[in-house]
Amino acid sequence: MRRPNSWDSYRQIATQTASPNQLVLMLYEGAIRFLERARMGFVAEDPLEYHQTVNNNILRAQAIINELNRCLDMAKGGEFSINMRRLYNYFDRRLQESNQRKDEEGIKEVICRITVLRDAWAEMLKQQAGEETPLSGTDILSARV
Repeated sequence: MRRPNSWDSYRQIATQTASPNQLVLMLYEGAIRFLERARMGFVAEDPLEYHQTVNNNILRAQAIINELNRCLDMAKGGEFSINMRRLYNYFDRRLQESNQRKDEEGIKEVICRITVLRDAWAEMLKQQAGEETPLSGTDILSARV
């Protein structure tokens, strides 16, 4: 019988009690974490470890990106949602190419771009928590990108 890991319990509770905006931030952070792990695979000396580490972590990051894409409200989001869909589709393609070619450059690019999104999203949450004049997602992205 598997003993529950305290980190797994914490993560489960955190996702169950997080607001939708906090969940988006957590998804960005998860994608970045998996892509950083994929990059670590490039230094592995064992070919099996190299391929498994790169492949498995890219696939996990792609699953997160695809979930973010599926959750876009295309009816209410207007131009912002359209642009985010294009961006998520681009991330997915770049990661697929990187995985097939075992090329680290596409992974680095996606990490960089998702980090900008994550930082902008975190700033928006921080401003909302401080009850300052919250910016919309469009305002943040246009100011940061």
